[in-house]
Amino acid sequence: MVLRRLVLASAVAALSAFSFAAQAQAPIVIKFSHVVAPDTPKGKGAQRFKELAEQRTNGRVKVELYPNSQLYKDKEEMEALQLGSVQMLAPSLAKFGPLGVKEFEVFDLPFLFKDTDAFRAVTEGQLGADLFKKLEPKGIKGLAYWDNGFHIMSANKPLHNVADFKGLKMRIQSSKVLDAQMRALGAIPQVMAFSELYQALQSGVVDGTEGVPSNFYTQKIFEVQKHMTMSNHGHLAYAVIVNKKFWDGLPADIRTTLEGAVKDATTYANAIASTENASALQGIKASGKTTIYTPTPAEINEWKKALMPVHKEMTARVGKATVEAAYKEAGFVAPK
Repeated sequence: MVLRRLVLASAVAALSAFSFAAQAQAPIVIKFSHVVAPDTPKGKGAQRFKELAEQRTNGRVKVELYPNSQLYKDKEEMEALQLGSVQMLAPSLAKFGPLGVKEFEVFDLPFLFKDTDAFRAVTEGQLGADLFKKLEPKGIKGLAYWDNGFHIMSANKPLHNVADFKGLKMRIQSSKVLDAQMRALGAIPQVMAFSELYQALQSGVVDGTEGVPSNFYTQKIFEVQKHMTMSNHGHLAYAVIVNKKFWDGLPADIRTTLEGAVKDATTYANAIASTENASALQGIKASGKTTIYTPTPAEINEWKKALMPVHKEMTARVGKATVEAAYKEAGFVAPK
């Protein structure tokens, strides 16, 4: 009887040790969800992070990528991150207002950034760091900002002057600043998930939208929009974010390695944004389905005159200190 008990105890111990070893060897899974195509700057940045993370941790981490809203749409993904259903996202900065962090909508102020350097001076400066800290009480940790260039406008009619927008239903992301922007132009803003945009444009549920060439090309928006205007009125960027509890619970060495992978993937994603958008624009032109128009300086000035009141109107929402910090870091000078 004693011998039997010893044998049984040994078997249980061996099984427990085997189970523990199996668990120790099982990779840490990071589900990385996003709403755009794999062959966009964000999609390629996510792929680069996956490659670096898996390689540098020697397989201790496995990154599962879910592009094109395969798991969650725009409104759903943030809640999924907070619940731990996914561990990593890269939403556009316009998505944080509904979460309660309205200060992020400063990035949506029209014509705030004169060029890419001005934009990165903000994301890589003190304001960018301070905004990430505001996410932590929401259970979210910000890791990096990924750039995707300047917004252009599209519709099935030419958009040269402010009057051309009157009455158009324009799809926007869920940002009150973007809502105010479209209203200032005389358009009717329509919040809509990115995954629903093509069909909505095709069916006439909305008349136009704003976005970047790489997304217009990979989502085939150019097939259902006859005109695009190189307005460069806004800037599209993403925040690479993780579930804070998950991130804080990682082994220290794994977390340090992943921080390095994020840093290098960010350098890569930011470096390709300009060339990817230029290549996409060429593809759109080559299709012959869309007329691309570059506004004159006088036309841009008219747009600015119409849109500058949005800055003042939205300061109360975004916060005066946040707006002033963005102006300073971006070197913004209000047009006369």
